[in-house]
Amino acid sequence: MKGNEFKNMTDAELTKKLQDLKSELFNLRFRHASGQLENPVSIRTCKRNIARVNTELRARQAK
Repeated sequence: MKGNEFKNMTDAELTKKLQDLKSELFNLRFRHASGQLENPVSIRTCKRNIARVNTELRARQAK
């Protein structure tokens, strides 16, 4: 997802999205460790999306 897509979400939606992304990252790491992950770039993409959500949440707290 792009950063501007997160700006249109509410705080509750962002919190839910953050939880979903963290569980997805856990599953990706587990699959990578067991050798079943076909696309290792997906781990990096998931981490970046987590960072985007956290950045948006912190920006809203600063206001």
